[in-house]
Amino acid sequence: MAQLNITLNQEEILSLLQENSGDAFKKLLQESLNAVLKTESKEQLKAEPYERTEERTDCRNGSRERVLTTRIGTITLTVPRHRCEPFKSMIFDNYCRSEAALIAAMAEMVVNGVSTRRVSLVVEQLCGKSISKSSVSELCKDLDKAVKEFRARPLEGNYPFLIVDATYFKVRENHRVISKALMIALGINENGKREILGFELYDCENKDNWYDFLMHLQARGLKGLKVITSDAHEGILHGIRRVFPQVPWQRCQFHFIRNIVDKAPKKYQAGLRVELYAMFQCSDIKEARKKRDSILQDYTDVAPNAMECLDNGFEAAVTVFCLPESIRKMIRTTNYIERINRELKRRSNAIGVFPNGESVVRLMGTVLIEHHEKLQGKGRLFYNPAYQEVLAKSDRLKEIAREQADLYAA
Repeated sequence: MAQLNITLNQEEILSLLQENSGDAFKKLLQESLNAVLKTESKEQLKAEPYERTEERTDCRNGSRERVLTTRIGTITLTVPRHRCEPFKSMIFDNYCRSEAALIAAMAEMVVNGVSTRRVSLVVEQLCGKSISKSSVSELCKDLDKAVKEFRARPLEGNYPFLIVDATYFKVRENHRVISKALMIALGINENGKREILGFELYDCENKDNWYDFLMHLQARGLKGLKVITSDAHEGILHGIRRVFPQVPWQRCQFHFIRNIVDKAPKKYQAGLRVELYAMFQCSDIKEARKKRDSILQDYTDVAPNAMECLDNGFEAAVTVFCLPESIRKMIRTTNYIERINRELKRRSNAIGVFPNGESVVRLMGTVLIEHHEKLQGKGRLFYNPAYQEVLAKSDRLKEIAREQADLYAA
């Protein structure tokens, strides 16, 4: 670009000195950028105003005003117009890119847990122009399309393992604050990759909502299931029995241990917890049952309610023992989804109460999509030979599913 020489006469300098520093810089910037526009016009036309040359490519056609928001305030520029070819300026190209980057940054700030109020304050400091909280929220609605497409995408291939859980967020609805459940499904495909399969927001975790959530996954193509892992929520069990009756259920061992320990007297809880963890670390089901019988014998007199819980829920918590050891660790608990839930909570803590359910799905959905993309970039959790061992044990898994169905029917 050609070198610019911007000159000011004495009257203009005195005028700038009489204004406050902010207005003076705004005026100086405005004059400088207008000079840039005139120079760019001359370069594109290859001629000065009213100059006739053989190199001239077009004619001037007046000018128009355009408002530009900068860090030191809003300025008005005089933009040249050309008769045939549109006038192009580096200034507005850069401004458009900066504006797009600013919008993307605002959306990213909200996704990363910065409140919309803080986002508007940051933008005001950067641009000298305030943006309301509602405007920031409107900008973030651009995320809706990506979230909607992700939730509706078809599920291709087989997913032998499914882990489901839910977490709650506060939402303002009908002039009051209520808690709503965000249900999340994590799948492990036949190649050992983890994927966020889906998520939905519901009023609560009742039987109908869990049935609807699992049916939606099935309608999108979820198939090839061998084991489903969850806590013992009755809504989840109801949904599994209706939608995937042939798939055995693995009760989350972490939640199961907590359920048992909570029913024991406090002075026995620490020792009991150690014994239960040791039970689930056994190498096979026979050793685990032997350890269970030992725990029942030692604690029945001092913690009868806890031992009743252990005895009733033990079989559902050891489904993974019929699988290879290399696979058990990943599907014996819902811990991975629990870690995701903590990350979602960290993001939502900056917001507190969501203005509506759509904003929960938009923000939490974007975070979940980021998790999904990170998981796709990581290595396998287990190798195909291990998966072939799972297929070899399909008959035993079906038998466990029938046993569980008979148990819960009774």
